[in-house]
Amino acid sequence: MTATTDGSTGAVTPRAASASQPLDQAAATAPGPLDAATRAIQRSTAFLLAQQDAQGWWKGDLDTNVTMDAEDLLLRQFLGIRDEKTTRAAALFIRGEQREDGTWATFYGGPGELSTTIEAYVALRLAGDAPDDPHMAKASAWIRDQGGIAESRVFTRIWLALFGWWKWDDLPELPPELIYFPKWLPLNIYDFGCWARQTIVPLTVVSAKRPVRPAPFPLDELHCDARVPNPGKPLAPMGSWDGVFQRLDKALHLYHKVAPRKVRKAAMNSAARWIIERQENDGCWGGIQPPAVYSVIALHLLGYDLEHPVLKAGLASLDRFAVWREDGARVIEACQSPVWDTCLATIALADAGVPADHPQLVKAADWMLGEEIARPGDWSVRRPQLAPGGWAFEFHNDNYPDIDDTAEVILALRRVDHPDRPRMENAIARGVRWNLGMQSKNGAWAAFDADNTSPFPNRLPFCDFGEVIDPPSADVTGHVVEMLAIEGKAHDPRTRRGIEWLLAEQEPDGSWFGRWGVNYVYGTGSVVPALTAAGLPGSHPALRRAVDWLESVQNDDGGWGEDLRSYRYEEWRGHGVSTASQTAWALLALLAAGERDSKAVERGALWLAETQRDDGSWDEPYFTGTGFPWDFSINYHLYRQVFPLTALGRYVNGEPFAGLSAKGG
Repeated sequence: MTATTDGSTGAVTPRAASASQPLDQAAATAPGPLDAATRAIQRSTAFLLAQQDAQGWWKGDLDTNVTMDAEDLLLRQFLGIRDEKTTRAAALFIRGEQREDGTWATFYGGPGELSTTIEAYVALRLAGDAPDDPHMAKASAWIRDQGGIAESRVFTRIWLALFGWWKWDDLPELPPELIYFPKWLPLNIYDFGCWARQTIVPLTVVSAKRPVRPAPFPLDELHCDARVPNPGKPLAPMGSWDGVFQRLDKALHLYHKVAPRKVRKAAMNSAARWIIERQENDGCWGGIQPPAVYSVIALHLLGYDLEHPVLKAGLASLDRFAVWREDGARVIEACQSPVWDTCLATIALADAGVPADHPQLVKAADWMLGEEIARPGDWSVRRPQLAPGGWAFEFHNDNYPDIDDTAEVILALRRVDHPDRPRMENAIARGVRWNLGMQSKNGAWAAFDADNTSPFPNRLPFCDFGEVIDPPSADVTGHVVEMLAIEGKAHDPRTRRGIEWLLAEQEPDGSWFGRWGVNYVYGTGSVVPALTAAGLPGSHPALRRAVDWLESVQNDDGGWGEDLRSYRYEEWRGHGVSTASQTAWALLALLAAGERDSKAVERGALWLAETQRDDGSWDEPYFTGTGFPWDFSINYHLYRQVFPLTALGRYVNGEPFAGLSAKGG
């Protein structure tokens, strides 16, 4: 790639129609969309370069929903450390997210959600809002209309049980003896996805201890009959899996009453050791907020005081999840994504024409190389002979490197001319080897573990919120296949198995399901570039079906959008308000399939150029990231910047690595 750099701003001017044509001549003769895209690239490049941290990384804010903020206040209340400043700032944010009907949603523009509304309501009660305040009365009336606390999810009722607002006997049982299950036994802790595993182990301690702290106020207004009822729901038939697990839960409740004290104490101590062994250097657990919250509670219940180094570091790490906004509001991030954001920003800038030896790209590559994980984690339980390598998602998460991040980091490093070539090549080689070793039996890749596909964890009555296993997905597999192709392994039998799996997973309408992004637009935008990088021609029937589907769901304004409701309702597939990130994903697929000169691509590129803000950024209130399909949604603030720049860069400059891999294969 060729480009010129303005030394005063760092802005990069990408080449236009061809490398041999002067920019001013190209701009004068280029069609409208190409000229508009070129100008948009210039503004976007300058904006993104200016967002880089001095250490070399990028990190955008990560929005989820108000349960993070509500549970943070409940944790502080439980530990006796809630202060007025934090409470006031959290309440300011929570109130601002309430909808006209009195509810809170889990994503922008989404419907009111019962458990989220209950937790937000309780948090505002902690902040001093009175039940008869108009906004509170509206919320409680809606909650009662939906069935009250009894109809909320298990995690919400656990939080309420901590203060006596719900009965522990009316919650599913989660025994700490689970820690002793061998890895070959169903429902051992390694049958759960890493995020669920890190949450469930501490919750076994909480479930065994069943603590109740004095409630600061009653919550009668959230019960349909003004008292805490026993749900008493009928059991499913004995011949069904649901019926089996419901009866197993009843047996575990009986066991709770007769569990040998020595066995239970030993199990809780083993759980504590497991938790402490997995605490990261920054005090957090897994780089995500929920396991940190429950780990702190569990260890505190086992006698660790708040000044103990483990708890002190854990509480300090939770403070680092807080974002203080200019209006005085305090917002809790469920996670932080610097590795993911940095590799995506590097790819975007390189594909937009920033030189491979640009100092900021070199600094980004240097930072990513420093984040390589060099020790085994939980993944090695299923792959004990595999040498460590790869990258995680967060600042500190050495126990759980991410297969998706590793693939994208390698793709980013390949775009940078790093001065220490041997260091970079060795890191890439270790990452490629680790990714290949994490391939599941079916030929595909998941996010964190291999073959994490047990059908049993999702059946537990306890697991009524989001995914608790980590099966392979099309988007992750697409990213790994693309990386392997660039690394000269397109014809490796393991890559071919991944390609075969992707082709078999294509939906009848031509799209692919998106596990970690919303949704079919994301899945399709991830898979098509992978298949073409691996050598499939744009004329391949699977790619033609994908192109036809994308063109069929393009919005009238030229952009693409997909609402999170597509995870639940068929009619939302590929449909929603146009967004910058989803428009970019569609363009990445169409460009990879050879559709650069199509009307659909021109309209999409124009939409991105015309909706760009004056500072070179894009606005995107809609949630296009996925934690758990439908149940937990994410707005990655950097998605709206990196993906449009990548798509426009490829539109103007052509596909990266076109026709050959980085290894020349």
